[in-house]
Amino acid sequence: MTIALLVMIKMVGGIKLALKNVGSYSDEELKIYKLIWGEMNSSVSDAQKTTLLYCIVFWGVVLVLGYATILLVYITLVRPVLEMRDYASEIAKGNLEIPLPIHRGNTFEGFTESFDLMREELKASKEREKAAEQAKREMMAELSHDIKTPVATIQATCEVLDMIYSKKKAELLEESDLQDVDSTLEKIGFISKKADTINQLVGNVFRATIDDMEEIRVAVSETDSRLIEGFFTNLKEYGNIILENHIPECLVYIDKLRMEQVVDNIVGNSYKYAGTDIRVSFDEVKDIPSKDGLKNNYIKVRISDSGPGVPEDELPLVIEKYYRGSDTTDKNGYGLGLYLVNWYMEKQGGGMEYYNDNGFVVELLIKKV
Repeated sequence: MTIALLVMIKMVGGIKLALKNVGSYSDEELKIYKLIWGEMNSSVSDAQKTTLLYCIVFWGVVLVLGYATILLVYITLVRPVLEMRDYASEIAKGNLEIPLPIHRGNTFEGFTESFDLMREELKASKEREKAAEQAKREMMAELSHDIKTPVATIQATCEVLDMIYSKKKAELLEESDLQDVDSTLEKIGFISKKADTINQLVGNVFRATIDDMEEIRVAVSETDSRLIEGFFTNLKEYGNIILENHIPECLVYIDKLRMEQVVDNIVGNSYKYAGTDIRVSFDEVKDIPSKDGLKNNYIKVRISDSGPGVPEDELPLVIEKYYRGSDTTDKNGYGLGLYLVNWYMEKQGGGMEYYNDNGFVVELLIKKV
């Protein structure tokens, strides 16, 4: 466009009138001719200026129309294609949160709307898949935990039978009776080993499931507090559990399954590492500030054993994921018990404290309605 304008200016500006062969005229005639010639040159100059002005105006109009056409093509054709290209790249990366801009009236309006509907459906499908995967992992974690309880019962029963038959063997004198007892002890040992293997396999599944889960679902509801006392009385396989008093009757905020797992983990740890009687007491505490600054009332559950406790330098670490103390090398476990207890209690709106006091003590705060 600029070159065409320069060519037109050159052509129009190069038009000149020349006065030649004036020698045959008289001075009077030459004077008249020069006057006429000057007027003609003035007219030509004016015509040149007018023509150049028209050329510049024409060039400007063509330039504006050209840019307007380019802009229109970009808005209606090029920009939607570029947006869809970038959008498709984000979809390929798995980013389904960015909506595709829909420009009304352009050529690709219907296509972009359909493309965005596809994104929404992909997003919903991905969320459904994630929810299903989370539910499957939660089910695996719950099954793994539930299997541990009967396995622990089998192991405890095997220990009791082993003690009974070992004592009986020491009292027998007949060879045939001794053989029967040895056979029975061998079978008890076999059952105990298999139960231990099952326990380890279940523990591996439970740990792998916890690793994959972003967050364990805790569904809190209003529940009769007496249900919590029942969790303790049902734990027959963990030795002698002494309830020093009854829980105050009220409504509390808990997830029944998670609270049962909390009780099982704490009592199971005391049984495994202390091996003593386990004492449980209940109390009410009032006006304790929560994280949101409000004061709430709680049921406090105190669970204690008479074992050696936890070394003081390791106490802050016992609720860390996968942490196992220095005195647990001869015990099976994965360091998840108190970690899950702390997690579950926080999600239920309560909390936990733990310390040594002639044994290991755990205090649970359960929020009252």
